[in-house]
Amino acid sequence: MIETVYQISFGMMVLALLLASIRLLKGPSLPDRVVALELMASITVGMVVLYGAAYNQPKIIDVAIVLALTSFLAAVGFSSYLEKRGIRNDD
Repeated sequence: MIETVYQISFGMMVLALLLASIRLLKGPSLPDRVVALELMASITVGMVVLYGAAYNQPKIIDVAIVLALTSFLAAVGFSSYLEKRGIRNDD
């Protein structure tokens, strides 16, 4: 029973990743693309944690923590870069 839940969860995360990648490619503005990229990073972290839980690999969760911290720092760096450059929106 729990294996079915894991498979459904993986499928839903893959679908969410696909939809986020579509938004990343089609996003009408730069903030939309940044949010889609952050969403993809969060979904990837969730998939890594789900994999660790599904296959009883608790050490994999450390990888998810590092990935989450790295994506957060990338978002902060990117927003700082845009602020210093003076870009407020994408026309």
